[in-house]
Amino acid sequence: MKIKQFIAAFLVISSMNSVIAQDKKFIMHTVAFYNLENLFDIKDDENVNDEEYTPAKGWTSEKYQQKLKNLEKVISEIGTSEQQNNSPVVLGVCEIENRGVLEDLIKQPKLAAKDYGIVHYDSPDGRGIDTGFLYQKKHFTPTSSANIPLIIENIDGSGKRVYTRDQLLVTGFLDGEEMHFIVNHWPSRSGGEKRSSPYREAAGALNKKIIDSLQKINPDAKVITMGDLNDGPYNKSVKKFLGAKAKKEEVQPGGTYNPMEEMSNKGIGSLAYRDAWDLFDQMIFTEPFIRKDYSSFRFWKAGVFNKPYLVQTTGQYKGYPLRNSPAEPGYSDHFAVYAYLIKEVK
Repeated sequence: MKIKQFIAAFLVISSMNSVIAQDKKFIMHTVAFYNLENLFDIKDDENVNDEEYTPAKGWTSEKYQQKLKNLEKVISEIGTSEQQNNSPVVLGVCEIENRGVLEDLIKQPKLAAKDYGIVHYDSPDGRGIDTGFLYQKKHFTPTSSANIPLIIENIDGSGKRVYTRDQLLVTGFLDGEEMHFIVNHWPSRSGGEKRSSPYREAAGALNKKIIDSLQKINPDAKVITMGDLNDGPYNKSVKKFLGAKAKKEEVQPGGTYNPMEEMSNKGIGSLAYRDAWDLFDQMIFTEPFIRKDYSSFRFWKAGVFNKPYLVQTTGQYKGYPLRNSPAEPGYSDHFAVYAYLIKEVK
């Protein structure tokens, strides 16, 4: 065949493939995670260390209501685009004081219209901050949930337990397809990254244990683990103890894929500290999510929700996420992260 004929034939075939691709229809859902940064009510709970967020410290009812409105705007827009006009069908959250603040949040008009449900347990954290799970009842039906404690000893040798956030496991059906979600808020870097690293490594190991237990029941279990891990995708807690891989081709059956590692390598972050960005907020997927066919829900792509209105424009922290404080209700010191799940409609 002559070169010109070959090129012409190639263009015809390419055009046909393009038409076929365009003819395919997909269902697309957004799943997301957001650290809500100190979403406290104004009541002083004597059982936890919440005094900073009380009227005595300047945290008033008006400021609390403004914080809720700010979060409503963000959550209603996470992952929306020309291709997706719905807010997340599933949203993991952390740094919430109790179930009541989530109930107040989902009553905000833009979220009330989506009819979100709540899964929440109180955690033993000293400040009383918990993880939580929101879901659109139209699309997700929870069938079970569990609050799995992270039991670790203080590294000072005292033998005392460090009371930190539990890992929240929610199982249910997304448009009829069973999925499992683990919502995390791993131990902080208080005392320094290196010194506190064993705590987060223990959290990674617990996460892996939960995933392994689900895969023992069903080797094809679809599990999404999400949260503020207080470590980057490159840290041992994620790479070694959880075992997440950066490239799809490296993921074996039973393994996990972390799309956030490539994003981190490109300098994309969800929070800033000392003028350096990091990606502590992550979403990690078990192998069935990255299989090549789209007969059921598969991972498509992930992102960081970092719209300009979420960025500090003045002062010492110019360019950072527009954080919240008792003096000024902002958004959060973290950006939300999200991923699209897609399934072909036959």
